[in-house]
Amino acid sequence: MSTDAADLPLEDRARLLTGADFWTTAAAPGVPSIVLTDGPHGVRRQLGASDHLGLNASAPATCFPPAVAVGSSWNPEVARRIGEAVAVEGRALGVSVILGPGVNIKRHPLCGRNFEYYSEDPLLAGALGAALVQGQQSRGAGASVKHFALNNQETERMRVSVDADPRTVREIYLPAFEQIVREAAPATVMCSYNRIGGVYASQNHWLLTSLLREEWAYEGLVVSDWGAVHDPVAAVRAGLDLEMPHDPTSTERVLAAVAAGDLDEGTVTRAAQRVIDLARWAPSDDEPAPDLEAHHRLAREVAAECAVLLRNEHAALPLGAGSGSVAVIGELARIPRYQGGGSSHINATRVDVPLDEIVARAEELGIPTEFAAGYTLDGDDAGHGDDHALHAEAVGTAARAGTAVIFAGLTEAEESEGFDRPDLRIASRQVDLIRAAAAAASRTVVVLVGGGVVELESWHDEVDAILEAFLLGQGGGAAIADLLFGLAEPSGRLAETIPRTIEQTPAFGTFPGELGTVRYGEGLLVGYRWYTTRGITPRYPFGHGLSYTDVVVDDLAVAVTGPDTATARVRVRNTGDRAGKHVVQLYVGGEAGPVFRPRRSLAAFRKVALGPGESTTVELDLPRRAFAYWDARRNDWVVAGGAYRIEVGRSSEDIDGAAQIELDGDVIVERLDMDSTIAEWAAHPVAGEGFRAALTGSVGGMSVDQLLELAGSMPLGKALDMLPGPAGAEARAGLEAAIAAQ
Repeated sequence: MSTDAADLPLEDRARLLTGADFWTTAAAPGVPSIVLTDGPHGVRRQLGASDHLGLNASAPATCFPPAVAVGSSWNPEVARRIGEAVAVEGRALGVSVILGPGVNIKRHPLCGRNFEYYSEDPLLAGALGAALVQGQQSRGAGASVKHFALNNQETERMRVSVDADPRTVREIYLPAFEQIVREAAPATVMCSYNRIGGVYASQNHWLLTSLLREEWAYEGLVVSDWGAVHDPVAAVRAGLDLEMPHDPTSTERVLAAVAAGDLDEGTVTRAAQRVIDLARWAPSDDEPAPDLEAHHRLAREVAAECAVLLRNEHAALPLGAGSGSVAVIGELARIPRYQGGGSSHINATRVDVPLDEIVARAEELGIPTEFAAGYTLDGDDAGHGDDHALHAEAVGTAARAGTAVIFAGLTEAEESEGFDRPDLRIASRQVDLIRAAAAAASRTVVVLVGGGVVELESWHDEVDAILEAFLLGQGGGAAIADLLFGLAEPSGRLAETIPRTIEQTPAFGTFPGELGTVRYGEGLLVGYRWYTTRGITPRYPFGHGLSYTDVVVDDLAVAVTGPDTATARVRVRNTGDRAGKHVVQLYVGGEAGPVFRPRRSLAAFRKVALGPGESTTVELDLPRRAFAYWDARRNDWVVAGGAYRIEVGRSSEDIDGAAQIELDGDVIVERLDMDSTIAEWAAHPVAGEGFRAALTGSVGGMSVDQLLELAGSMPLGKALDMLPGPAGAEARAGLEAAIAAQ
């Protein structure tokens, strides 16, 4: 039975609102201390020195694929299974709350923490995040959805102020959080470091109370990111419950504010009760030991579903007897990059090395292999004598092979929590090696590793195949080998666009901001919405990914099921000779309503598995929110009546079929006043007919439509002010009576 916070002395209640130390909550009579620690793709449980940047050691734990890879799985089941396994390990390590998932939108490809986030699309991020939370909490460990909100860069992350319009905030940056709160009820929500409209998220009443608790009905605890609180009194007043880590001054400041009447004691009591209630996630003293071997097998299994086959010319993959000998090139094959840097850095229980796994698969098939490092990973791109020798050796190795498999990408020194990347390029030594090896080899495959997308233009057309592995966790080396040799089927799809140049990106020129403010000037056109709407062709679009089999998608049919809902059905056929998985992507567009809309917005998706020759019909619901826009005037979601375009595609650019539907939408009756324009009066469903009739014959030889084109944007009151003599006063009196009668 939970302790009632109201029964505790005020000093104890205030003490509960800040941590006891770096990772644990404070205790009180009848209230145990519990542990919160970093996640979400593994448990970072520090038993010695503590830090929040992954600098100090942590207990061994399974490192599953980070969010950048899980996002490309397009499979909520992958996220759920990871959440379950992480919870089991967390409880065994004495952890109550594992901090994650991160569902911030990938506004820009250079964000240094993109490896920790799922997607540039809120629907995809929300679905995966909700699944992870549900899986994790089903096995007894609380989750913490983060970083709430508009935390989309690392530059000046502790203080930068975000300037974004309300519609963009609601349609792009909040939906993933809302979906997780409503569908998965996370134990905690973690506020972000940044400011929103000049107000720190940790003390933003609109964010933490008006939106989160009152509108979304969230009942859990709000915790700060570590060090995000600037004014503990303002934070508690705004709706923050727990400040982490421990701040020795916060308790006294809260007590002093209550004594001075600046902070309501009831607010302190409510926050303290949420901290007390969080103890329900505390593990027992005899938690069973996790099956780490089974978890490693799971890590390998899900990793194979996350990699994206971007290019496969001349059927270069999968490798087999016809591929000839294989040259494995690149130090990243021998010293693998499998996770991001910073607070989510996991001390893996073991790591599958890609080179070892490729050699093992090749030996099973009787295929000879050679290895050449090709470059060093010392972070110096100026070039050394060693690099020149390594380069020459690797090119010679590629020339002797039937297929060169080159590992390239980003090192941890080039991307991490705490800083943003300076550009999209990989090291020039790697680019030079790819080009030279590709010129020498009969066939070239590039395996890309790293937490973010990179520029491909300088070498793309010179290679036969590209496997985007991102960061695949500790089982990634085996998964890559399985994919290269066709023992696993590539089924990942891009959760973010790969641009051709940085100048092509939506936020170019406004990322990462200046003089303490970042302006989200691209508005709704984030990621693929920008490219499809503006007709710009990226290198690879959102949703793109190839397979080793062939899939046909046809027979799209859409049925309207209500005034603002619909259901789509589509047939998916595997016409190849291999089993595979396909992601059905449903997009909505159209010009209905008085607002601008992106050309396409993801509205539903599903990943389906099909055997050779197998066919299935996929049914996807399109709920109200698939068609709604945020009306900032009404502070509500609105569905406009009219025509909507429904498209099914294998990416945001590659569309298999389209249909059009008509929705009734919401009946909106505007309240008219003298500030309403002439056009608004004329279009009003109640007053419009009479108003247009009154205009007829009173505008000389001009038609009503001509008048509306000329002066429709003029407020009616201003127009009446311009009427001479008693005519204006008489017209005003009549219209004021009509206004009062509404």
